[in-house]
Amino acid sequence: MAIDHPSGLPIKKPHGDFIQTDRAVHEAWAVLIGKSPIAAMAMHIITANVGDYNAFIISHDELARLISCSPRRLRDAIKLLQEGNWLEVRRIGQRGTVNAYIVNDRVAWHKARDDKRHSMVTGRIYLAEDEQPDREELGKQSPLRRLPALYPGEMQLPSGNGLPPPSSPALPGMEPDLPATQIEPKG
Repeated sequence: MAIDHPSGLPIKKPHGDFIQTDRAVHEAWAVLIGKSPIAAMAMHIITANVGDYNAFIISHDELARLISCSPRRLRDAIKLLQEGNWLEVRRIGQRGTVNAYIVNDRVAWHKARDDKRHSMVTGRIYLAEDEQPDREELGKQSPLRRLPALYPGEMQLPSGNGLPPPSSPALPGMEPDLPATQIEPKG
């Protein structure tokens, strides 16, 4: 699903991604739409963008822009969602302008329900271009240093000429069968 953002950039979800809900939640969501359309929209945006642990990390102002409402109206909507046990909010940093919105796993879930309560929060992080202090420089920076890729299961990167493979004598009676050095004539 792509959401049109005021900056013109779509927010895209990877193919094959899904969020699950149940019928009771859909009925409650319908009531929420009538009670507070802003809260229902916020819940949809947040739920559509949760990561593996049902969290979405975004600034308060950017979430308000995605919903096309004022930060004050969003604050009221988020308070309603918290009071209704739809989600919980964890502040990131001292100012509280960026939050982790953690969706109640009885409302919607991305992975197995028993895997939600952890002391850490992981989630998708949305960084708005216009909130970056170096926004005029975006796209003009030197590329990041590239490292050689590891193959699955490898634990270190190869470097240098390397060493010859180790060799050890065969165990008695376990000598390898070597190919014949002479070809015997047939027949």
